[in-house]
Amino acid sequence: MPKKATELSTVEVKRLKHSGKGRNQTFAVGGVDGLLLQVTPVNGRSWLLRCKIGDKRRSIGLGGYPDVTLAQARERAREARDLIWQGIDPIEHRKANRAALLTAQRRGLLFEDAMERYLEGKLQEFKNPKHCKQWRATLDKYAIPTLGKMLVADIDVSDIQRTLEPIWTSKTETASRLRGRIEGVMAWASVAGHRSGDNPARWKGNLDAVLPKPSKLAKVVHHPALAMDDVVSWFSDVQGRDGFASRALEFMAMVAARSGEVRGAVWSELDLDKAVWTIPSERMKAGSEHRVPLTQEAVDLLKSLDRFAGSDFVFPAPRGGKLSDAALSACMKRIHARKPNQYLDRQSGRPAVPHGLRSTFRDWAAERTEYPREMAEIALAHTVGSEVERAYRRGDMVEKRRGMMAAWGRFLRGEVGQKVVSMGAVG
Repeated sequence: MPKKATELSTVEVKRLKHSGKGRNQTFAVGGVDGLLLQVTPVNGRSWLLRCKIGDKRRSIGLGGYPDVTLAQARERAREARDLIWQGIDPIEHRKANRAALLTAQRRGLLFEDAMERYLEGKLQEFKNPKHCKQWRATLDKYAIPTLGKMLVADIDVSDIQRTLEPIWTSKTETASRLRGRIEGVMAWASVAGHRSGDNPARWKGNLDAVLPKPSKLAKVVHHPALAMDDVVSWFSDVQGRDGFASRALEFMAMVAARSGEVRGAVWSELDLDKAVWTIPSERMKAGSEHRVPLTQEAVDLLKSLDRFAGSDFVFPAPRGGKLSDAALSACMKRIHARKPNQYLDRQSGRPAVPHGLRSTFRDWAAERTEYPREMAEIALAHTVGSEVERAYRRGDMVEKRRGMMAAWGRFLRGEVGQKVVSMGAVG
């Protein structure tokens, strides 16, 4: 039977020192078989338990001395030997407990913190600062008050329902977008290891069982557009006004572009000799470069503009920066104010807005011309066809669209009333 070590007292353990020779030295302190105090040449001290686990001899660290006292070291050594007796490796047991702790700490993430970390990456996808603000503002206003201080691991369907219900019927479109954004945050939390299980913000097979379908609650409200019978009068009124906002609105009508595309236009994008405006991909909603054929009238308009010193914007703001969306809207409102019974959307009866000019162009192409639908959609920079079709179609019909935009210009000026017939087949 092996000889048991003498059980040392606290004072005796404190007096143990390295001999000054060799590497680390160990001293048996007794009380538990295999419990040792390890002392380094510079008198650093720590506890070890030498034992046999299965068929292997192991040394298990029990902590440093004096942070771990003699009594604590003996208790830890007893616990380790008890685990060995049960057939459990104390070292692997400790690793498993540590991993479980780290997992619990990672999972212990508040929704408001998860949202911030998710948005760090998500908002980089948007080229338009306005979209970034809208994403954050919606979550800040409607999600954070109810979910912000909750752990993402604890959020369930009832919490999402409680967040959405106050605005689901009154602000259906906003609520629907909010649900999708919360779903994105929760998906990120799951992938990052902060929660497990189904996404509580998922719609299909989940929230659709407790909330009415958005399509049944509210119809999509389109931007009010000019009635085609009012186009000539309205265009004449725009041409009769001064200022960069008026010229931007006039140009926007000519090319059927989006407000942001026109307001952000810079002179380097324009080739007036070839009569083409090339909008780079980073400024386009679809993320692809878009070429716009310019009519002679559009080129003449651009050539008539004064260059603003220190600004490359084609339609600069009064101080030289980018013209605001509100400036175009205000110009449109002033035109309407002079003729309050005109320039109304024929369906809603509301005053037309700048973005509605694109709808008017689309209606004209469909109802007053024989130009192919595809050509009109490309003119509006809409995505046309399936992914496979787009892969095989390399051209953008820019020269064929030139004729269509010339016909549209004549319509704006009131120079044509009959149906326009497209010349030539679409290739």
